[in-house]
Parts: sequence; structure tokens; C-alpha cells
Amino acid sequence: MTELNWQKSTYSEEGSACVYVATAPTGTILLRESDAPETILTIGARQLGALISALKPHRPATTGARRAASRRQ
Repeated sequence: MTELNWQKSTYSEEGSACVYVATAPTGTILLRESDAPETILTIGARQLGALISALKPHRPATTGARRAASRRQ
């Protein structure tokens, strides 16, 4: 079995609950939390992107994007 290379999220602070990520040989992305390392979430790249987008705070469109949208209307 291949050893996984777990990397700590850059958003995790020292001494706090940390999120770790690894990539399986199949390309599947694995996530785990330092408080429960035996529990591993398996996710695909597309699904991880959707999860991150859903968790990010909503940001209004940039001025350039607003202008381009208003020109299309």
C-alpha cells in the first residue's frame, strides 16, 4: 500500500484543529481533521471545488465583470 503524503492546510493555525489533505494514487482527494484523523472524507476534484465555492463567503462581482454583464443586457 502506498504511503499518503498528508499536508496541513495553510489556513490552519498552529495548535488549533487542522485540516489535512492528501491525494490517493487514483487521483481521489482525501481530507481529514486533526481531531479525528481516522475519519477520512474521499472526494473528487470537481466536488471539492464545489464544496469550497459553497463554503466561501459570497463576494460581489468585480467592477469589470459588472460592466461586461450590463453590456450584454
